[in-house]
Amino acid sequence: MGRKTVALSVDEDIYASYKKFCENNSMILSRKIDQFMKDELQKEDKNVR
Repeated sequence: MGRKTVALSVDEDIYASYKKFCENNSMILSRKIDQFMKDELQKEDKNVR
């Protein structure tokens, strides 16, 4: 599976705080976003059934 570069517009204070959170916890920000989207899709799939 390939990677896709996207441009997002987010609140800069929230972004800065979350980026710092990820750095402090040895997390990769883009992987956290990947996981969030995957979780949302799985929740939606369960609601459809």
